[in-house]
Amino acid sequence: MKIQTPTSEKAHVLAIDDDPMIRQLICDYLGDYDYKVTALADSREMLDVMAKETVDLLIVDLKLPGEDGMQITRRLRDESDLPIIMLTGRKEEADRVMGLELGADDYLTKPFSPRELLARIRALLRRARAQETVADSLSRIRAYRFSGWELNVRLRRLVDPEGQNVALTNTEFNLLTAFLAAPQRVLSREKLLELSRLHNDEVYDRAIDVQVGRLRKKIEGLRSNERFIRTERGSGYVFTSDASAIR
Repeated sequence: MKIQTPTSEKAHVLAIDDDPMIRQLICDYLGDYDYKVTALADSREMLDVMAKETVDLLIVDLKLPGEDGMQITRRLRDESDLPIIMLTGRKEEADRVMGLELGADDYLTKPFSPRELLARIRALLRRARAQETVADSLSRIRAYRFSGWELNVRLRRLVDPEGQNVALTNTEFNLLTAFLAAPQRVLSREKLLELSRLHNDEVYDRAIDVQVGRLRKKIEGLRSNERFIRTERGSGYVFTSDASAIR
């Protein structure tokens, strides 16, 4: 399922929550800001809505009758890049982390501020547009080469100078392609968060540093004496090697 990112402010938000007051709040508030909102009490009609109309973002409650928010997120993430905000009445960090690991892009704890929800929706839609731009660019590139390494974009395969495959997670692949698309340029943590689909929130502000560290270990390990990724204090990271795109 391919997400179609909105070209204007009028985006379509699908909200699934069994609390009618929450559904009404979301409809009324987002409607005032010219969003189209479809509100459902459970997931039974979700696929019908998504089959008939373009949905730009999903808001889903963690605890639902029947298929819950975790199950919905897991199912959608297998086939779609649709931005997902999870709502939860639970304050336990484990629940929030589990939702993010299953593929939710953000979360809000009930009761929440409608103004904060709007801000998070706008941020996720901006991120989706940025990812779509990168995806369009990558669709025209077969591979990147740098210092004897080759990253096959279409096969999502990294080969080191000795011809050995180096396994990458999805996040590591996204980070490396972002670096290779903009070598010798400073990429901010915010930009890398957008491009790698890592959660962008104060609680997880070090997530990008952790992922860059893991990528470094794989491409700057025992087989390489080079240091490809340089930290720019207070700014972000720079990929220091030249990279060539194979189209």
